[in-house]
Amino acid sequence: MHVLLIEDDALVASGIQAGLAVYDFVVDHVTTMAEARSAMETVSSDVVILDRGLPDGDGMLLLEEWRRAGIDTPVLILTARDAVSDRIEGLHVGADDYLVKPFDLDELVARLQALLRRAAGRSRALIEHGPLCLDPISREVSVAGQPVSLSRRELVLLEAFLQAPRSVLTAGQLKDSLYGLNEEVESNALNVHIHHLRRKLGSRVIETVRGLGYRLGKPSAVEVPRRQGAGRA
Repeated sequence: MHVLLIEDDALVASGIQAGLAVYDFVVDHVTTMAEARSAMETVSSDVVILDRGLPDGDGMLLLEEWRRAGIDTPVLILTARDAVSDRIEGLHVGADDYLVKPFDLDELVARLQALLRRAAGRSRALIEHGPLCLDPISREVSVAGQPVSLSRRELVLLEAFLQAPRSVLTAGQLKDSLYGLNEEVESNALNVHIHHLRRKLGSRVIETVRGLGYRLGKPSAVEVPRRQGAGRA
């Protein structure tokens, strides 16, 4: 999941970034409304964590601006304002969730995962595609009950496909899922990760859509790994 974190408190922001990294979240951190506007135009974020008290204005105004412009990226407001009226205002303006500081990191992660599930039209935490199963919390992948070892980048890439199983994802969208704004990206990095997923899960598990990008293959394209010792007398 690619998260845009809009938070001007450096200590809070660093704690969130460190915590979310454990769950393979890619986090772009900005501190002002102006930086947030630029980031929203530059990268494709799955969810936004928005503080209200920013140096150049109330984050609620930024949320209103985005909703008027038709930007429907899920937004979780994270603020010290705990009055019921503040929460109601935030939800009415267009926030998808509201969490009050101080907060528990595990709760923040659970709320972000729930926002992503709703955006993808899912009700269960586990993501399944034929015999393939990914647990977004434990970060474990299995095929027909057998664990499959994936690198962090491979897992993040697979999750991006599973979250949008019927969509063609461009190379730019996939790179946004894998890398932050300030990370160096080698030209062939995406192709390498896709190659590894195909080798581990099946040659047709990721389809190339010529001139457009990539999409998740049919559930039947997932190859069940042979158990050790299978085929021996």
